[in-house]
Amino acid sequence: MTGKSFVATLRCKPEKRDALIALQVELKSLVHAQEPDALVYELLQSDSDPDLFLCVGTFADDAAFEHHMHIDFHDRLVPPILDCLAEEMKLEFYRSHR
Repeated sequence: MTGKSFVATLRCKPEKRDALIALQVELKSLVHAQEPDALVYELLQSDSDPDLFLCVGTFADDAAFEHHMHIDFHDRLVPPILDCLAEEMKLEFYRSHR
């Protein structure tokens, strides 16, 4: 069985860094609380560039990822997260093997 994973590269506007972190921490908390098939959901901030983040998610399967993409809090939190970005998010997908 394979899971679906993503790595999103986020470069935020310096003045929006705190807002981005707060929104992502809320999203992460809700994912962990309400999505049991979200195996990993993590926000990573670069040590050398405080405006550079990676968001990493791994879901049990494609259906779990699709559920994540359509859950109510995703629709509420993602638009303001995107408003914090200085450039378009880079999004890559991967398969995880178990």
